[in-house]
Amino acid sequence: MADIKSIVSKLTLEEKSALCSGITNWRTTPIKSQNIPSVFVADGPHGMRKEVQKADVANIMQSSYPSTCFPTAVTLASTWDVTLAERVGKEIAEEAIDQNVDVVLGPGVNIKRNPLCGRNFEYFSEDPYLAGELGAAYVAGVQSMNVGTSLKHYAVNNQEYRRLTISSEVDERALREIYLTAFETTVKKSQPYTLMCCYNLINGVHGSDNKKILSDILRDEWGFDGIVISDWGAINDRVKGIVAGLDLEMPSSNGINDKEIQKAVEEGRLSMEDLDKVVTRMLKFIYKCYENRSKHEGVKADYDKHYETACEVATKGAVLLKNEDSILPLAKGSKIAVVGALAKEMRYQGSGSSRINPYKLTSFTDYLDEIKADYAYAAGYDIKSDKIDKALLKEAVELAKGSDKVLVFIGLTDEYESEGFDRQHMELPASHNSLVDAIKEVNKNIIIVLSGGSPMALPWLNDVKAVLNMYLAGCAGGKACYKLLFGEVNPSGKLAETFPLSLRDNPAYLYYGMGPRTVEYRESIFVGYRYFDTAKKDVLFPFGYGLSYTTFEYSDIKLDKAEMTEKDTLTVSFRITNTGKIAGEEAAQVYVHDNESTIFKEDKALKGFVKVKLEAGESKEVSVTLDKRSFAFYNVAVNDWTVEAGDFTVMVGASSRDIKLTETVKVKAAKVEVPDYRQIAPVYYSLIHSADYSQIEFEELLGRKLPENTPLKKGEIDYNATVGDLGVCSLGKFLIWATQTFSSLVLPKGSPESLKKMVRLAALSLPLRNMFMMTNGIVSRKVVDGLVKRCNSGPFCGIGMIISGLLHRDARKDANPNYKVSE
Repeated sequence: MADIKSIVSKLTLEEKSALCSGITNWRTTPIKSQNIPSVFVADGPHGMRKEVQKADVANIMQSSYPSTCFPTAVTLASTWDVTLAERVGKEIAEEAIDQNVDVVLGPGVNIKRNPLCGRNFEYFSEDPYLAGELGAAYVAGVQSMNVGTSLKHYAVNNQEYRRLTISSEVDERALREIYLTAFETTVKKSQPYTLMCCYNLINGVHGSDNKKILSDILRDEWGFDGIVISDWGAINDRVKGIVAGLDLEMPSSNGINDKEIQKAVEEGRLSMEDLDKVVTRMLKFIYKCYENRSKHEGVKADYDKHYETACEVATKGAVLLKNEDSILPLAKGSKIAVVGALAKEMRYQGSGSSRINPYKLTSFTDYLDEIKADYAYAAGYDIKSDKIDKALLKEAVELAKGSDKVLVFIGLTDEYESEGFDRQHMELPASHNSLVDAIKEVNKNIIIVLSGGSPMALPWLNDVKAVLNMYLAGCAGGKACYKLLFGEVNPSGKLAETFPLSLRDNPAYLYYGMGPRTVEYRESIFVGYRYFDTAKKDVLFPFGYGLSYTTFEYSDIKLDKAEMTEKDTLTVSFRITNTGKIAGEEAAQVYVHDNESTIFKEDKALKGFVKVKLEAGESKEVSVTLDKRSFAFYNVAVNDWTVEAGDFTVMVGASSRDIKLTETVKVKAAKVEVPDYRQIAPVYYSLIHSADYSQIEFEELLGRKLPENTPLKKGEIDYNATVGDLGVCSLGKFLIWATQTFSSLVLPKGSPESLKKMVRLAALSLPLRNMFMMTNGIVSRKVVDGLVKRCNSGPFCGIGMIISGLLHRDARKDANPNYKVSE
């Protein structure tokens, strides 16, 4: 390792400042005077997205080098297989090495608070324990190959609407138990090289400025020893960020924020000591990545092998939701009726920064053609439209009439879910539902194959025989689907999220997608199954649910002790037997229930799981170890994890609603102060009767009043106002119209509609600060200053500044006279 201390002492203030930001969209800044190299990062997390050409505007989709498109996180999570997650990480790292990438930007471990989040397909689970275990395994896999990762998006980033400016208002207990736990687990178990801060504010403080989140918790409590990088364009105040613990600004802001750092040091607003802490961490990171390159010699990326791994993940992550009359698996050799355009034009990944250019891609019909299967196909609907195409529908119905069984491929298309915008409802496209409705009138043997990245409403569920949820199955999804439908692989996937009966049933229904200033997390800890099981609310499919072609029996639960202290561990063992006729895998889940507590608690919480493979008739004893955190809650009275002494029920189940075995353990613990909200916030103790989280009761949890949540008014427009906020003046209204009309023109020709929609909506939610920091000099700060003045003042104010700024030959030089266009 280089002599970091010596190098820091030799750097000029300008060089130190330059190290704090990227030189391009994907590279850190090299310092030639000290031979400091540059580190290259690229998008993940379910494959490499290294751009072929340079982007003029950060994070706009360019063509990328081919790579393996593994199934997205929603599918990987449904495998409940940490070993497989680690293998995926290793193989992605091999492709990173092949493409000369030092750091993969992933995984994302944000919690699925609501089914509508447009980016849910990139995240693992509604449960922080499961998300943390999978995140830690993925990071361990990547970094075992001496390639870095970037754990994201830290933290409480759970909606796309106004994601760059919204403040997530969350109580401390929910923050710690739900929204930080997966990050904590991954950091403590696997130490990612980098951690990416979120766009949003957390309780009124930007993620990029948040010392409590970035330093007090992350470094001081958890022992994180890597660097914190910004999400692309997430910087609010670069000087505050340095003090808070934000090391690297990405992408390059063309020297604008470097100059702010220099000025702050010169004026005494930023100490050299604080800057040197960041520079030291950056140099350790850079040299670690640089020295890793020598360890990559001889590493080869076997893309064909990785394709087969992607197929394995897709088979193990698919969830069999229904199999009436054991209609599946299908017999080989029979003629197949295949209906639905998604069978031919498979939806295998989501849209946005994680969109992969697949090295190899196989749809269901591609694979049928490859193996020369006998089948008939009808599209049934136009994949690019919600409108019902009567001709296509009629063709599909005629095919179904003459078939014994019909495979119907439907799901969420690209326009329904993507980075940059949230879903508006849980419904499938009308043309897809109409196809099922029409076919069920002429054929009762319908097998549905679903594609999509999050829960969907299934209004026809009682009218079909089987439903196989493939989620977003990656580049080998078509091959994997065939293997499952025809019994070459026994389904073993289980849901890592709850499918509610309706959107209204979700505990955050009234408080999701809020704005324009804040979104309120009034449900506190009651996210996903924690709410549904506590409130005894019916669901479509529960957390942890998934069918198999075989059956499993649970028996012989044993605890290694009947009484324990909070410092002890508890080993839970039990036996699983495959009572069917074929081999299969079962993901057994261990939950803990607090029998009596002063603080409000969920009915049960996942604290362990194990996936076991069993031959027909085979039986195995498995075990899970529980520790203090398995029984603890975050106690805001003492700012630490607390166990309330008493009896706890340990539950072993096939899902959160299918508990097979229980046993009780008595836990002894030191007596400490425990908050009691029964009088001041009783709703949190009685969800079975009500889920109306009043503002008054939520404020009791927060310990403060909620901030106002009204639209910005004239006089309030600043750098953090968005383009969509500018309707306070006529010029702003024109800019909103122009953004909606022309923003997608920056995309390459032939870009999918989902990408165009993402860019339009993302442009409207763009903070004004990003107009001069992320447009590669196209817009100067003076233009934005004039725009702010115009929106806050009279009709002619600021116009001169706007014109002057637009006439600049190169706005980058205005930001930093020493700026040179990067290589």
